[in-house]
Amino acid sequence: MAENTTNTVMFHSTRSSSKTYTSKQAIRRGIADDGGLFVTDCLGETRYDISNLSGKTYKQIAKDVLQILLPDFTSSELDDCVEKAYGSQWEDTEITPLKALGNNNDFVLELFHGPTCAFKDVALQILPQFISHTKDVSDSNQNVMILTATSGDTGKAALAGFADVEGTSMVTFYPEGKVSKIQELQMTTQSGDNVKVCAVRGNFDDAQSGVKQIFTNNSINETVENNNHALLSSANSINIGRLIPQVVYYFYAYSKLVEQGVIELGDEVEFCVPTGNFGNILAGYYAKMLGLPVKHLIVASNSNNVLFDFLVSGTYNKIRPFNQTIAPSMDILVSSNLERMLYYMCDKDTRLLQMLMNDLQQWGAFEIPDNVLSKIRKLFGCGWANEKQIRDSIKECWDNHNYVIDPHTACGYFVMNHIPHDSNVPRVLLSTASPYKFPRVVCQSLGLNVQDLDDFGCMELLEKKTSTKSPSMLSELKNKTARFNDVINVEDMPDYVLKCANEIC
Repeated sequence: MAENTTNTVMFHSTRSSSKTYTSKQAIRRGIADDGGLFVTDCLGETRYDISNLSGKTYKQIAKDVLQILLPDFTSSELDDCVEKAYGSQWEDTEITPLKALGNNNDFVLELFHGPTCAFKDVALQILPQFISHTKDVSDSNQNVMILTATSGDTGKAALAGFADVEGTSMVTFYPEGKVSKIQELQMTTQSGDNVKVCAVRGNFDDAQSGVKQIFTNNSINETVENNNHALLSSANSINIGRLIPQVVYYFYAYSKLVEQGVIELGDEVEFCVPTGNFGNILAGYYAKMLGLPVKHLIVASNSNNVLFDFLVSGTYNKIRPFNQTIAPSMDILVSSNLERMLYYMCDKDTRLLQMLMNDLQQWGAFEIPDNVLSKIRKLFGCGWANEKQIRDSIKECWDNHNYVIDPHTACGYFVMNHIPHDSNVPRVLLSTASPYKFPRVVCQSLGLNVQDLDDFGCMELLEKKTSTKSPSMLSELKNKTARFNDVINVEDMPDYVLKCANEIC
């Protein structure tokens, strides 16, 4: 399975290496005390032997990859986590099936067959299982209170994963009016006595910044710990336990390309990834560090193209107009997981990372050295799609391939088809959500008349016109009643968390 193994893997902040933690401790804490993200300096020392991929199921590959990246979990603990995370709640037994997109060496990796129809399920079905096995590194009576900001998909996926899980509670914040109607209903109708959902007046970055500030507020943390006996943690991809499971599907996609005779072991592959917070594509970088033959990772953005500008210029600048788009899960101007990639590309220089993040917080921008940018651009390509290009790509993909994609996947489709490419190298487009999560936009893009239809009418029309089937967990939302209707200002988030701690911890 692995080669060049190392026995000890410790995690520390991207901004300081003075405190170290096991993977269990890092997952339980979620974010470092200084606001940095947990990383390990051992990444890449142990590599996955890809010759052992052949014939393995998703679960088997997951067990192998997780054993490398989370070595203080026992084999039996990982078996338990994997079995519970990737079972009957998935509509496809392959978990993330790979589909050919025409006959031109392009493929789609479908990441939306989980219980909430978005790629976040891959990690958020297993994160609660991880946390359930971390109590031996802390007070066995202490619960974990999960705080999450969502741009649309993380919230529901996390709620579905943590609902009524013993020893946990959860509060999800989402930007008011800036997610799709289906996404909002998925969250506000969530069952579970240990969950709360609240809209925030602002955008995703406002909600995410609010959550990060709560994590680093000692007074709030101490109050929740002392009064409610709970530790604050995160289900966003700032939590290393959210990021690491996403590494698995890159290896799985590669194994399928080998099995189908598209490539031979050792051949390189490119991945095109729609991403806003940089977590989904960072998992591909981790896969490459573990030995997967990745030639390029292509960042696909919408008109909030802060990542595109950064990868072109080396300057990250969040002081820019915020665009509310038809691909709302990518409406992000502060891509948190970029910090992890920069840590490794900057030769693990925590002092430099601290300076960059301080510049971002104080001035709204930072600039990386030219040699670091050069290193990044050897692996990462980039592109972005505007609203018209997204809509046109949905229609083009249907017209050319008889395949329906959602607006986020359409960003990737557009970029993949407009970036220089070696035709001999297979390309895998990561499809991040079911098109039925955005039925109105998809129908409009296909030229269908939705003027008098609600979103559920749009679902039915899309089914009829494409001979596809909407996932039952989405169509059934029509008959559900919202449980949560709280709306607050960003500055009220700390008080809201303390109130929720008294109610659900």
